[in-house]
Amino acid sequence: MAISTTFNEVNFGVGDVVRVHQRLTEGEKSRVQILEGMVIAIRGVEERRNVVIRRIGAAAIGMEFIFPLGSPSIEKIEVVKKGVEGARRAKLYYVREKSRKEIEKIYGRVFIKSKAKETPSKNKAKKA
Repeated sequence: MAISTTFNEVNFGVGDVVRVHQRLTEGEKSRVQILEGMVIAIRGVEERRNVVIRRIGAAAIGMEFIFPLGSPSIEKIEVVKKGVEGARRAKLYYVREKSRKEIEKIYGRVFIKSKAKETPSKNKAKKA
């Protein structure tokens, strides 16, 4: 089970909020559609890797999209918010039943862990 992956030199993982740029062709016209959501699962190996992204749409209805990373229709992926350090599992299917406030705890754990990493170095400097 993968907790993080790379797409065109962009590292992201489970718990991150990402923005996926996908090229859609409708008849003779083509356009880029942007979807922003939270990565709740990464499945597969190497070229057959899939990413499951969940977003909350209108009327608070959750929608999940599965993007194959080997697909030529995906132009780029941007990481909007890091959350992989706060994720305690490789698959975050439990967020389907959670509210937005409860999901924000994942990002709160990232803040706490980053703060804890900085604190010991400051304490050592004060003691010396």
